[in-house]
Amino acid sequence: MTVLTGFDVESPASATAAGRYRNPILPGCNPDPSICRVGDEYFLVTSTFEYLPGLPIHRSTNLVDWETIGHAIHREGQLDLASIPSSKGLYAPTLRHHDGTFYLVCTVVSPVSDGKPSWSGRAGHFLVTATDPAGPWSDPVWFDGFGGIDPSLTFDGDHVWLCGNRVAQPGRWFGQTDIWLTELDPETFAPIGPVRWIWHGALEGAGWAEGPHIVARPGGGWMLVAAEGGTNRDHAICVAYADRIMGPYVGDEGNPRLTHRFLGDSAPIADIGHADLVEAADGRWWATVLGIQTLDGENGLLGRQTHLVPVTWERGRPLFAPGSGRVDPVMIADGVPDQAPAPEVVHDDFDARALDLAWTSPRVLPTTFADTTVRPGFARLTATTTEPGELGTLAFLGRRLPEHRTRVTTRIELAGAVRGGLLLRTSESAYLEVTVDRRGAGRAVLVDGGVESVVGEASGLPTRGVDVVIDVDGLSATVSIADADLGEVDLRPLATGRPSMFVGSWVGVVAIGDGVVDVDHVTLRTRR
Repeated sequence: MTVLTGFDVESPASATAAGRYRNPILPGCNPDPSICRVGDEYFLVTSTFEYLPGLPIHRSTNLVDWETIGHAIHREGQLDLASIPSSKGLYAPTLRHHDGTFYLVCTVVSPVSDGKPSWSGRAGHFLVTATDPAGPWSDPVWFDGFGGIDPSLTFDGDHVWLCGNRVAQPGRWFGQTDIWLTELDPETFAPIGPVRWIWHGALEGAGWAEGPHIVARPGGGWMLVAAEGGTNRDHAICVAYADRIMGPYVGDEGNPRLTHRFLGDSAPIADIGHADLVEAADGRWWATVLGIQTLDGENGLLGRQTHLVPVTWERGRPLFAPGSGRVDPVMIADGVPDQAPAPEVVHDDFDARALDLAWTSPRVLPTTFADTTVRPGFARLTATTTEPGELGTLAFLGRRLPEHRTRVTTRIELAGAVRGGLLLRTSESAYLEVTVDRRGAGRAVLVDGGVESVVGEASGLPTRGVDVVIDVDGLSATVSIADADLGEVDLRPLATGRPSMFVGSWVGVVAIGDGVVDVDHVTLRTRR
């Protein structure tokens, strides 16, 4: 795979000088970031919902330049997401390191119908471990009986603690969510202590206290960091303090400590929340947070992304983004170098014998249907009969849409009773499909809320060496197959935050029917 950058930069500045970096530090849909440090290296994980391989592990030596080194859920039989719908699945992981081992806790969230789970697979909190963050990772150890989402681990000497959240039963207001904490056996990770309820938010009447992490406070004691207000414009980061890890916790009198709720819809980055903290080797502190890039006040297609802000301490209280209190698209901070230029072109010609780690698929591993060894220089997709709007094994080799202005091109060859091309997907009920079938009939269709509308059609198209293009420009796109311009389409139905859509857009190649689609290349060219 080839990555091209658009400009040259001088040698990075010393990590002790002020460096310039862009937010988000992980472009594309990378929500709920959790970070830890081991020596001079940092490791970060984000939510992946229905996509596999799941829970990508990113590594950095400077906090601003990251590479994906593996996934915590990466092999058959490790975890079953078959038939899980979009925006369910793998929620809000926490990554920690202790005594030579990496620990990752996460939740499989199942769909609910009439107040009861409507999915037959295993759901709930689980733990996986590894000595090498690139893998392999262990099979899950499941925690039963806790409910809720957003588990987190805290190690304190020989003690290990698990916390999470759960909707209050009964609640005194809509969205009241309580944070719980319990001790685990350090060998078996079975609960060994009582469950204590330690927090229900900083503001009475505020909803969705979630994403809790408990960190050791400089100077002694503990700090609970939790999101509040829901993952929308009211999202915020609040903190509380305790002398003992089990509490009682007292909220900071200045809560929330970081929020963009007062900046309005015109802010370029919105919905800031879900923080995790890390102390660098030089003693500086940093926080990773999620946020959404807006387009003229509207949510775009990219989903919730990972951002970085410096943190300082005054009188034992954290200051996020000191001096401004904002997460800006470009930040200058001590302790990091100038960030490397972002790639303008990502080109995968499938010459490698293994798929690049950026490729994922809904509900199944891409290797279920994609093979780069059968025909060198191509990725062969064996089609399935699952349509993009259905649950099942969809032969979709996709990756996160990285920018709001991205031209995506592919060249494919069809064999058999199959149609293939590009798919821009947010969910089963919101996607743009641009495909051609074996008869040379091409079409572009937009699905909004499960309702299909035809963008454009063409006939007499080639089926070998045919180019398919989706050119995204903000909240619209133009689409074409070969020399046939199929028109322009409004992409607002795919935007993040529509009902039950927590996931940003993925883009890639799809194969539907009975046959194969050979993919010569996929190229993403971004414009900023």
